[in-house]
Amino acid sequence: MRSEGKVLAFDLGASGGRAMLGSFDGERITIEEVHRFSNDPVTVQGTMYWDVLRLFHEIKQGLLKAKQRGGFDSISVDTWGVDFGLLDKEGRLLENPIHYRDSRTLGMMDKSRTMLDHDEFYQITGTQFMEINTVFQLLSLSQNRPDMLERADCLLMMPDLFHYMLTGIKVVEYSIATTTQLLDARARQWSERIIKALGLPITLFKEIVPCGTRIGTLTKDIAEELGIPQVNVVASAGHDTQSALVAVPATEEDFIFISCGTWSLFGTELREPLINRQAASFNITNEGGYEGKASFLKNIIGLWLIQESRRQWMREGKEYSFGELEAMGENAEPFLCFIDPDAPEFISAGNIPERIRNYCERTSQRIPSTVGEVARCINESIALKYRHAMEQLMECTGKEYDVIHIIGGGSVSQLLCQMTAGACNKAVEAGPIEATVYGNVALQLIAGGKIPDLKSARQIISRSVEVKVFEPKDRDSWDDAYERFLKIMG
Repeated sequence: MRSEGKVLAFDLGASGGRAMLGSFDGERITIEEVHRFSNDPVTVQGTMYWDVLRLFHEIKQGLLKAKQRGGFDSISVDTWGVDFGLLDKEGRLLENPIHYRDSRTLGMMDKSRTMLDHDEFYQITGTQFMEINTVFQLLSLSQNRPDMLERADCLLMMPDLFHYMLTGIKVVEYSIATTTQLLDARARQWSERIIKALGLPITLFKEIVPCGTRIGTLTKDIAEELGIPQVNVVASAGHDTQSALVAVPATEEDFIFISCGTWSLFGTELREPLINRQAASFNITNEGGYEGKASFLKNIIGLWLIQESRRQWMREGKEYSFGELEAMGENAEPFLCFIDPDAPEFISAGNIPERIRNYCERTSQRIPSTVGEVARCINESIALKYRHAMEQLMECTGKEYDVIHIIGGGSVSQLLCQMTAGACNKAVEAGPIEATVYGNVALQLIAGGKIPDLKSARQIISRSVEVKVFEPKDRDSWDDAYERFLKIMG
């Protein structure tokens, strides 16, 4: 096994981004943050945009700072899913990409039912129906701004857009393509049936390349501007969930993972997509990953509820750290009340604590009155939603799982990890926190010949990070809570 590899991973999430320098000594991977920046959507005349040019400026700053730390052999960018930019024939961005939380997709999922049977839709894509999906964003353009699609030459998903800005090469990486709900999951190619049925221009959709593809080198102009070599640019796994999945330190073939951040991605890894009526009834998605594997998973609202609640309390002049919120939640009365984290009223930004109180009043539960009670309600409800997803997953796969791996930012929350162990009655292994970065780095190292394969990468990452284990407690109390939770979900 070769060693001494240095690569630069850009990990962009819904609220911020980092440039992380990864180093491999032949035994372990170490990562170092060289640049951090915020990712702030901008609302103009009722439309919520991503400030993509500012983000690209920050990527350039990350390149400069990494150069000052000794340089790197390659670059790769991962981001959230579903969002995209449209380029004209000259390769110019037609407008800033629009945020998935923008209201333009309202009603589009229902509209699509009149154009394509949803059973057939799912059988082709194996994708969970969510109104934020790329397909419904495009349908909104087709219905309300057809001139935009007429002017567009191609669509690039967010990580592919940044890779294009770095290289001038237009391709779409496989994992991020599977978040669009426009892919034939079995053929691993764009679905002409869906694209034509919804009246979208098929010419928008560029070649799909596998995860871990070296797509080109940094352009000469950017290299000269920043004074760095024309290093390789790798499409690792453009969707951050799939980069994170590479870093699950699992030794068993069958495992459950929760990639826990603003969203919680709860699932398992399969060799092939699992698409049938049962999976469709549970609205479970099949997302593509490295080596063409399928992540059979549910998208669940996750830390967004705590993040947005904290922003509301700050607007009210109450400054709480996440650690303080966790401590208050831990000390609050257990099993006071529950919410369905995926209820429509919790998707958009705003006063989440007030919406939680309204939800509890509407479902005839005790109403949380303190910050700690709201925080505990959120964490318990997320843990119980995990159990619900786990039962659906096991019913579809027919498999038993001994351990749940929680990776990503949520793995730092001891409260949520312990609650998940209790709710699901499974041991929880928490870590790595920086799973997305480790996965991005590992795929670049594989592309560069430093690591041979995925199995080796997971072994190396397991040696490189600390994992904390949480054992289930209070099974009877959690079983009773789950019965109440199912009733309020309806």
